[in-house]
Amino acid sequence: MARLKLKRIGVFSLAKLQAVIMAFIGLIIGIIFAIIGATFSSLSGSAGLGAGFGALAIIILPVIYGILGFIGGAVGALLYNLVAVLVGGIEMDFGK
Repeated sequence: MARLKLKRIGVFSLAKLQAVIMAFIGLIIGIIFAIIGATFSSLSGSAGLGAGFGALAIIILPVIYGILGFIGGAVGALLYNLVAVLVGGIEMDFGK
């Protein structure tokens, strides 16, 4: 087994990955909000206010989560790169 050390993370690479993951989570949460909004609007009798907010959540939440995920991924990679210089990075074993 080869023992390698992760000394540096590509900032933009991690930021993109984190943005996609968080946008997907935002979509799931947006769908949950849409279901809850539709349920409450049908129970309360207000024709579509809750459903409208829920449908809007399906669009807005993935965008917000994606942006925040991108920023969080970039900051996380920058911090890792700064700390890895001091402590030497993460050792990992790769093998068949």
